[in-house]
Amino acid sequence: MDRLFRDAQIPTTLITSKQIPDFSGRIPVATKDMIVTAISQMSRLSNAFRYVDFEVDIARQDTVQNLTTLLLNSNQIQLQRPALYVSGAVAFVDQNVINNRFDVGTSASRLETGYSRDKNATIIGMELHLGDFRTRTLIPGLDSANEVIIGTGGQGLDLAGRISDYGWQFNVGRNYTQGSGAAMRTLIELAMIELAGKWARVPYWQCLTLDQTHPGFQRQLRDWYDEGDANVHQTLVKKSLTGSGYLTAQTAQLPINHPTVRSALARYQVDQGMVASGELNFATYERALRNYVMLGENGQFIRVGWSPDSSRPPVPTVFDGQVTAAPMGPPLGTETGPLELDLQIENLAADKTVFEQGTQIFLSATVSRNAHLYCYMEQAQGAVMRLLPNPTNSSSQVSANQAVRIPDWMVPNPGFVLDAGGLGEESVMCLTSDTDLQAKLPAGLQTPGLRPITGFVGLQSIREAYRTAAGNQGVTEQTLKWRVVPRRAAATAAAR
Repeated sequence: MDRLFRDAQIPTTLITSKQIPDFSGRIPVATKDMIVTAISQMSRLSNAFRYVDFEVDIARQDTVQNLTTLLLNSNQIQLQRPALYVSGAVAFVDQNVINNRFDVGTSASRLETGYSRDKNATIIGMELHLGDFRTRTLIPGLDSANEVIIGTGGQGLDLAGRISDYGWQFNVGRNYTQGSGAAMRTLIELAMIELAGKWARVPYWQCLTLDQTHPGFQRQLRDWYDEGDANVHQTLVKKSLTGSGYLTAQTAQLPINHPTVRSALARYQVDQGMVASGELNFATYERALRNYVMLGENGQFIRVGWSPDSSRPPVPTVFDGQVTAAPMGPPLGTETGPLELDLQIENLAADKTVFEQGTQIFLSATVSRNAHLYCYMEQAQGAVMRLLPNPTNSSSQVSANQAVRIPDWMVPNPGFVLDAGGLGEESVMCLTSDTDLQAKLPAGLQTPGLRPITGFVGLQSIREAYRTAAGNQGVTEQTLKWRVVPRRAAATAAAR
């Protein structure tokens, strides 16, 4: 789901959850925390969801919650309003819905035997819904109802006998019980995949290894196609064609009506037994979205297609029972095809080109294969410094398709904080290459990171130095810019 969200370019959405009660009192598990874990696992690369952690129940408040309340009251912290919330409950727990018992025994003058076997089944049902936080209304159709069966059983063997005046007795038994905690985690993960998939309008059923040709899924996919954004449809189909080898990374950037893209669509349609129109219609969209995730012969999930490296045929990636990060792949420098870089601003803001002075800025950089990454920042006054590598993170090597956070806001000590500084325009440039270029750079660029660089003016001089060091190998680069404006509170005070 995480990679599916990332391929579909789902924007970040704030989400929270109510307490999920169990009215039966038989399933004492931390359901809400399981929801947080499921949301976090689905957003590790895509950043599709962020959980707003705020507790209003006084009995459940802790040190963090108390400090949050104090800072909110003194206007020292801002709590962003979530867009969605999860609501629901453990609907029912039916015990012993199936009870099979079998007993048999024999009796003789000197030997008695007995054998018993029993099996029981308990069904747990859970209902979860997505609601609009602003209106506190549950969104029609964004619901999930699932059940899971917990089995218990046992076997026993009794032997008793007599030798002359002495007797002996022997008992053997084996009992097993499937845990309710693991069953609840399964229900939570199934429900969150379904709810998040319906909200994002992506084929979530593939991550549950369900057949996409089911009429219910076909109707849902058709509704999404008719009501959804055409740009999202085009992006998903292009990624699928790129992963299948019909498009390259360069031609995938062309418009959908470009002759090259239309020709690729027509070839794909012919290979799939469809009418070769060269146009993006629902049949092509539905077929291109199939088999994002499949179930292998050994029972493990296999991710196929949609690979960022289109220079070679897609190789299935096997995961240990779930869809997780792809393996490291071949050694650095052995891959072919273009090296791609995706640099993004991760701030939850409608306009990511303008920031108030003092605002913390969060970036992420992702490379299409194992490579070396270097990032530089140019301040409004013209000073340039290297963000990555730095004394805290001295290695330039990064893994394929792993988002590198700049700075790493997920660790207690990120090493540095990136704030919108002086008024004017600021820029961050990242460069990536298959080999380490650090030793080939001029002496002025080999100083430790997070310090002003002397002898170089602006990012253009840095870019030229890297191109010279890379030579024929080349270097991939991307630059992000934003404008720093005065803080509204400061501007209001100055106007007074």
